[in-house]
Amino acid sequence: MGVSGLDENSKLKIRESTESDRSAIDAIHMNAFGQPEGQEIVDLVNDLLKDETAKPLLSLVAEKDGKLVGHILFTTARLQPGNEETIIRILAPLAVSSENQGEGIGGGLIKEGLKQLAESGVDLVFVLGHPHYYPRFGFQTAGLLGFEAPHTIPSEHADAWMVQALKTGGLAGEKGRIQCSKILDQPQHWRE
Repeated sequence: MGVSGLDENSKLKIRESTESDRSAIDAIHMNAFGQPEGQEIVDLVNDLLKDETAKPLLSLVAEKDGKLVGHILFTTARLQPGNEETIIRILAPLAVSSENQGEGIGGGLIKEGLKQLAESGVDLVFVLGHPHYYPRFGFQTAGLLGFEAPHTIPSEHADAWMVQALKTGGLAGEKGRIQCSKILDQPQHWRE
């Protein structure tokens, strides 16, 4: 898969992560977020990958010139109260190595992740992230549509809690509080 912004000599490959990618994934998050936040994100990723309540999950890596440069993780969630048939995922976290930011790698990971999730029957995807970045990929403010985050988000950051429907009409009649995996359901993960 090619991503706009990369020069023609650089090939970007997006694939599911493997156990052997774990140390490289840790390094991507440390590089992208720095200390101390990077270590918190590394711990979160490693805990989510082991958390049975986060499954099924989708973990994708971006590989450029044989080196891992990006990672994205989607974990399972439920709507409370809600239709148990509604399949929900939360995007958290997304990281691209600092030297590769601005090359379209994050966008490539998001697009590929959403494509795979849609193909697998997922209805809704939520994210707590930068409100100027994620709307480029179809996300919209979730609170305005009646979806509450697992933990209270300060009103000045309310637009950072976003959702995207992967099926036509996927937002119709749906609203409530999102219940995420055990590991992600900690207040410190819900500050923007």
